Amino acid sequence: RQQKWKSSVSTQAKMPPCNFVPERYESYPYERMQKIREQNIAPSLRTYYKKPLLLHQGHMQWLFDHEGRRYLDLFAGIVTVSVGHCHPKVTMATQKQLARLWHTTNIYMYPAIHEYAEKLTSLFPDPLKVVYLTNSGSEANDLAMFMARLHTRNFDIISLRGGYHGGSPYTLGLTSLTPYKHGVANGFGCTTTMLPDVFRGPWGGSHCRDSPVQTVRKCSCTEGACVAKDQYIEQFKDTLNTSVPKTVAGFIAEPIQGVNGAVQYPRNFLKEAYQLVRERGGLCISDEVQTGFGRTGSHFWGFQTHGVVPDIVTLAKGIGNGFPMAAVVTTKEIASSLAQNLHFNTFGGNPLACVVGAAVLDAIEEDGLQKNSEDVGTYMLLELAKLRDKFEIVGDVRGKGLMIGVEMVTDKDSRCPLPAEEISQIWEDCKDMGVLIGRGGLYSQVLNL
Repeated sequence: RQQKWKSSVSTQAKMPPCNFVPERYESYPYERMQKIREQNIAPSLRTYYKKPLLLHQGHMQWLFDHEGRRYLDLFAGIVTVSVGHCHPKVTMATQKQLARLWHTTNIYMYPAIHEYAEKLTSLFPDPLKVVYLTNSGSEANDLAMFMARLHTRNFDIISLRGGYHGGSPYTLGLTSLTPYKHGVANGFGCTTTMLPDVFRGPWGGSHCRDSPVQTVRKCSCTEGACVAKDQYIEQFKDTLNTSVPKTVAGFIAEPIQGVNGAVQYPRNFLKEAYQLVRERGGLCISDEVQTGFGRTGSHFWGFQTHGVVPDIVTLAKGIGNGFPMAAVVTTKEIASSLAQNLHFNTFGGNPLACVVGAAVLDAIEEDGLQKNSEDVGTYMLLELAKLRDKFEIVGDVRGKGLMIGVEMVTDKDSRCPLPAEEISQIWEDCKDMGVLIGRGGLYSQVLNL
C-alpha cells in the first residue's frame, strides 16, 4: 500500500477523574536520562514509543510521567501489575517487613515462607500442593522443564508455536517467536507443534473459543463436535508420531497465549492434548505467568477454564504485582525428584517476596479483582467487538477477563497483518491521548490490553 496512512478518526480522550496528586519530579532532566540510556543501559532493553516515556510515579491504574502527565495503564507493566501500582495494602505489608527482615537463607525457617506457601497452595486443586519459589517466569519455566525431565527420565518437551516461555538459554527452546530467538545453539530436546489459532490458523470458526467474542470466520461445526479442535488434535498427533520419541518428558502451554496476542485455542483442545501427552509418559505444564491470579475472570487459574489439572504450574508477573518473584507448583511426588541432589535458589521465597505475595493474594480477594476482571473484561470485549464490526482493519477481538487482544489487519478476508507503521500510528495516538497499551503477535499486529 503506497499511500501513507492517515487517521480518519479524530477524537479527544475523556479521561476518568483522579484525585491523586503525584510528587514533584526531582531526578535528572529528560535529556540526561536519554544519554544514560544510550551509554550505560544494554541496547537489548528497548523502549516503547518514538519519544520514550520517563515515568515517575504510579497509583493504582494510573502512571505519571516526569512532567506530571497522567496515563491510564492498560498494559500493566507487561501484564504484571495485578492489583494496581503501589496498592496501599501491598505497600504497607512490604514496608512493615522491610523494617523487620529483608533476607535470610531459606535453609532456616522463618514465618513468611510457610504462611505464603500454605496460602498459595490452598488455591490449587489436589494434588498440586507443593511450591518452589523463584525470581522470574523464565526461572520458573526452566525449573519446570528440569523437573519434568528428572521425574519422567525422558527428555523431549513439546510446546506450541507462538508460545513465549522465557528468554533463558533453556527456555528459549520452548519459546517459539522469531524476535526472541538468538543465533546460538538452543532448544535441544524441544519440539514445537502447530498452534491451534482459530483466527489465523487453517481451521476455526464462530463457535470455537471460550470468549464472549468469537471470530467472524464461518464455522463448519455441528452440535457437540468442533471440526477445528479435531483438526488441530490431528496435527498434535502427527507431531507425536514423527518428531519425538515414543516417550516424552512433557508438554507446556499457556492457557491463553500472551506475547503472541491473547491467542485462544478451541474448547477441549488442551484436554485432549494433555491425555495424548500422558499416554506417552509425559507431564503437562501450564504456564500461568499471564493468565493466573484471576485475570481470566471466570476462574482463578487459566487451566481451570480448560477443565484440566496440570502436573506442574508456573507462576510469575502478577504473583508479586511487580516485585521480582515467581513459583513452580506441583505434586509432592514430582517435587521429590528434585530432592535427589541439591538445588538451591538464594533469593527464591525470601521473607520480603513472601510477604508481598501474600499481600497480593489478600488484595485480589478483598478488592474482588477476579470478579472485576470478568465484569470489566467482558464489557471491554463486547465494546471492542463493535469496533471490529465498524472498521475493516480490526480483524479479531478475543480474550477472556482482563486479557484481551485486538488483531489489526489490512482487511478481514485476507487477514493480512496491518503494516507496522499503521499500527504504530494508532499505538502512538493512544499514548498521546493518555492510554498505554501493549503490542504482541508474530508481526506486532495485535494490540494487547
